[in-house]
Amino acid sequence: MRIYLLGIAGTGMGSFAGLLRKAGHEVCGSDENVYPPMSDKLRDWGIRTFTPYSAANLEQTPIDLAVVGNVIRAENVEAKAVRRRGIPHMSFPEALEELFLQKRHSVVIAGTHGKTTTTSLCAQVLSHAGRDPSLLVGGVPLNFNEGFRLGGGEHFVIEGDEYDTAYFDKGPKFLHYRPRTAIFTGAEFDHADIYRDLAHYESSFEKFFALLPQDGYAAACSGFANWKRLASFAKCKVESYCAHEEIEADWHARWVNLGPAGASFEVAYKGKAEIRVTLPAAGRHNVENALGVYAACRALGLRPDDIAAGFQSFRGVKRRQELKGEVNGVSVIDDFAHHPTAVRETLAAIIAQNPGRRVIAVFEPRSNTAMRKIHQDEYAHAFKGAAEAIISQPSAIAKVPEAERVDAKKMVQDIVAAGTPARWMESADAVVAALAAETRPGDVVLGMSNGAFGGMHEKLLKALAARK
Repeated sequence: MRIYLLGIAGTGMGSFAGLLRKAGHEVCGSDENVYPPMSDKLRDWGIRTFTPYSAANLEQTPIDLAVVGNVIRAENVEAKAVRRRGIPHMSFPEALEELFLQKRHSVVIAGTHGKTTTTSLCAQVLSHAGRDPSLLVGGVPLNFNEGFRLGGGEHFVIEGDEYDTAYFDKGPKFLHYRPRTAIFTGAEFDHADIYRDLAHYESSFEKFFALLPQDGYAAACSGFANWKRLASFAKCKVESYCAHEEIEADWHARWVNLGPAGASFEVAYKGKAEIRVTLPAAGRHNVENALGVYAACRALGLRPDDIAAGFQSFRGVKRRQELKGEVNGVSVIDDFAHHPTAVRETLAAIIAQNPGRRVIAVFEPRSNTAMRKIHQDEYAHAFKGAAEAIISQPSAIAKVPEAERVDAKKMVQDIVAAGTPARWMESADAVVAALAAETRPGDVVLGMSNGAFGGMHEKLLKALAARK
């Protein structure tokens, strides 16, 4: 088919474009701006791009199907032209379902936290075991170097996003993914720009569990109080998992050891030990993610040894505890964390991985949820263990109504009151200037944002290298 993607340069849409190209389709598309690294990847894949949006772009090539990204609004000039010309069009999740999922076994990872890492780990375990899975994930797993994989096996591992699908479909993306096996990492209120409240947010997961067929399977994290009610919507077998032994679960991680090399732990099913495994990824939250993968892969027929070997071969995901560089003894780490739970768990993992070192946590509350004051109070306790927390003001906060905005300066006051030194800074450049002058050998700078953070990580490494 000749397929045109509106909004092609986003992480998800770009990876989907690569998947379509790999499957043999002719692919091109448009976006408002196309920047590296996605512009480089699209070029390498032989995919032509147009910028900015213009109705004239649609005249450049014959189109059998237009795929509309969720950044596209109804009034977009190309969206209007697609409707006016009667070009068949679908959302990206609809197209994924139609073109790839009809005859495959979908393994869908859903939940508020850890989806990208859990999806990447699950795909790596299945791949290492010889199952040759396909993959689509909203990140870049280092084992595959792309956010997609077209395999010859029956399994398709997908990151199940609860964000809305398209301007003509306001339901969550994962409702199109035909889940047969699922990993549910838990639900806490997120995406405040499209969900009214926790009940509205949870309703999407009720629908997700209800999609699973009777012969399907779900592994659900029991670390969240609402898990049992949400999982009750499933008609299939559901098993619970948790990395905390005091919480009831079918699958537990026992004798957990967290250190510089990552994590090792014993996997137990209903109190009976199965195997001890090693995971290069750091943090108890990743132990829990791995436990969900272990449970799901056992349900898919893998042996304990196969799963343990897959864990050991996992190389991680870009922008998830990613070491960007070390200059003069100062390490700079990048992470996507933005929800207070993710901030807390990521920081704890970095501290455990760097014993005896000062960890400076730099946070930009930039996501649509973080920029709102919904979790204002929870951030106060998210930075425990850091030598210092630095909160930077996101420029994008201007798009949030003033009455709804998080107060970054109050966040600093609350963090200090909770016992962690903290300060507010106006911009990423101000953070770089301060840290370039103040850091010393042995320090670890952990920068957390769901955006580019104004190039803070790269600028800091450059400034540290220039420091006398």
